[in-house]
Amino acid sequence: MRPIVAILGATATGKSALAMRVATELRGEIVNADALQVYRGFDIGTAKPSAEEQRRVRHHLIDILEPHQQYSAGEFVRRARQVIAEIEERGALPLVVGGSGLYIRSLLEGISPLPPAEPATRAELTERLAAEGLAALRSELAELDPVTEKRLATGDTQRVMRALEVALATGRPLSEWIAENPRGDDALPAIRVGLTLPRSILYDRIELRVARMVEAGWVSEVDSLLRFGLETSFPAFAAIGYRQVARHVQGEWSLREAIEDTVGATRRFAKRQATWFRRETDVRWFAAQEIELDPAPVMEMLRNRA
Repeated sequence: MRPIVAILGATATGKSALAMRVATELRGEIVNADALQVYRGFDIGTAKPSAEEQRRVRHHLIDILEPHQQYSAGEFVRRARQVIAEIEERGALPLVVGGSGLYIRSLLEGISPLPPAEPATRAELTERLAAEGLAALRSELAELDPVTEKRLATGDTQRVMRALEVALATGRPLSEWIAENPRGDDALPAIRVGLTLPRSILYDRIELRVARMVEAGWVSEVDSLLRFGLETSFPAFAAIGYRQVARHVQGEWSLREAIEDTVGATRRFAKRQATWFRRETDVRWFAAQEIELDPAPVMEMLRNRA
């Protein structure tokens, strides 16, 4: 089997633009590996590809869930592998594109076997979340599984709940389960293309990107979501910026406060992404600015892929 292609890197490094170029020239189809572009209605703040881009190039795993539904690395892997098989049957090139390092690693290297969900434990945790708040649950996770707690982003309700569920239901922290078998047995051959930018330039891009999202109507989008009855506790609101903009819409923050907090949170997230991806093996790194001016080095490498 010829290797698939994975385009990875921190947010705002130009992954989507490169993927569009590769897909257009090499007859590819894009498989979304962003954990939040899967949610319907959450478009602007997740930098979802436009309708025109989706007409030009076939995209997969976008707008597949309602905002209240949970998504996980395991569910992503199941769906992505099915989609990749279908793309290959059509004779096209699968392009896995996104900034979720865990999702991409799980897909390409195989996912660690973990205990199944425990509905009773999850129901109890859901009640506690509503009564005590995320901070209390996160504090408990820090005691039961400090390794996992440290790597989770602020506000990552879904993963905090899952890690607590595993620790409480099995008596062992999630980090131990993963350490015992960090990789599964069903790896996928892949060429990993990484895009990188100097941190100062990346941070400037993030600030400009958030400003453009606001100009594109992000506030109106969030206002519509809230008027529709969606709650900020839903998994889709884990997308950076949505809770911040919601606080502005609800009158708690000024728009400037929402923007500044979103920019800061996105910069911290990009730093974590860069740290994660630096640990990955077999990534062929390219300077994003150079590839934007001349993508030939990437195109030549992929045309000659083994």
